[in-house]
Amino acid sequence: MADDDDGKEYRWETGYEKTWEAIQEDEKGSLEASVADIIQKAKRQAQMQRKGHTRLGMMRHMFIILDGSDAMLDQDLKPTRQFCTLKLLESFIEEFLYESPLSQLGFILTRNKRAQKISELSGNSKKHLENLKANFSAPSACSGEPSLQNALELAKATLKNMPPHAIQEVLVIMASLTTCDPGDINSTIQSLKNIGIRVSVIGVGAEVRLCKHLCQMTGGTYSVILDDVHFKHLLQQHVLPPATAQSSSESALIKMGFPFNPPSEKKTTSLAMCMCHLDTGDGKLEGGGFLCPQCRSKYCELPAECKVCGLTLVSAPHLARSYHHLFPVSPYQQVAFADLDSRECFACKHKFVEIDKHAYKCETCTKLYCLDCDMFIHDTLHTCPGCSTNQKTFQHLMDTN
Repeated sequence: MADDDDGKEYRWETGYEKTWEAIQEDEKGSLEASVADIIQKAKRQAQMQRKGHTRLGMMRHMFIILDGSDAMLDQDLKPTRQFCTLKLLESFIEEFLYESPLSQLGFILTRNKRAQKISELSGNSKKHLENLKANFSAPSACSGEPSLQNALELAKATLKNMPPHAIQEVLVIMASLTTCDPGDINSTIQSLKNIGIRVSVIGVGAEVRLCKHLCQMTGGTYSVILDDVHFKHLLQQHVLPPATAQSSSESALIKMGFPFNPPSEKKTTSLAMCMCHLDTGDGKLEGGGFLCPQCRSKYCELPAECKVCGLTLVSAPHLARSYHHLFPVSPYQQVAFADLDSRECFACKHKFVEIDKHAYKCETCTKLYCLDCDMFIHDTLHTCPGCSTNQKTFQHLMDTN
């Protein structure tokens, strides 16, 4: 216990940032500026940890194992753990495939001591959402006990066939404190480590020693949620591609195809069903679509892997969105309002006033930006406008990269 005369805090108080003291009303009585500043501070801390020229796993193959046991029906997350997990996964799927368009997701559900693959590895977010709602939305979808070993073996059977340049990952969302396995799970963990499959676990209940040991052996991360906001934050940590060890993956030239969409005057008159809906039977006979440049097979959306010739089909924006992870925009330096050289934002021409408190300066081109532009540049644009408009600075960055 701390002494009040010394002005020290209790031990349990030192781990918290007093964000409520930073929230203040502006002249109009709004709290938006203070809240946005807190959000920006948290994002800047995450940006400081990202470094360029780092070998990243750009082509990721990830299976998400969902605990479908009775523990998912608990109501410590409102309305239930199951409903909260489903809603957070909907946004996670969209962001994961947007930030890593060359990657693929798959889902495995474990319940009643068994494991079932409910969605194959794919980059189709719509198909994943449909499969999740069909197999994990009803309360009756959660019953019995989970089997972590069966789920890991099912994921390993698919991931072990991936090419060596791809990153194999498994993310387990575990609510139960027990697992019912048919054999020795330690042998499964050792086999995952030998193959190079990274397993991470997000605990919805309490910390489990087995899950912690699993993550330590395979090089993954283990976390236990505090609430729904913390749950979302832990999921966001798996959106960006992770750094890879030099010994875990091999450098290789990957052959890719850039399908073309025939213009209206050159569309084929014959109707055909796309290959991605040929197996399911729910596709439609249409004349448009993306044609594989190697075998002329048709697909309704990209990215995809051609089922006929095996060529990876992507578009130029997909490669661009993957490339910016290798050379992220450096975090801007925070400048107080009294020390500003210019009174307007270089990007949106916003006039700085005293209520802004801070502006953000690029150390390379020395241009100033407002809070909204800073967030937009680092989260969406991934290119500094000042550096890209200055030819000398842009050429220096290109030579450095």
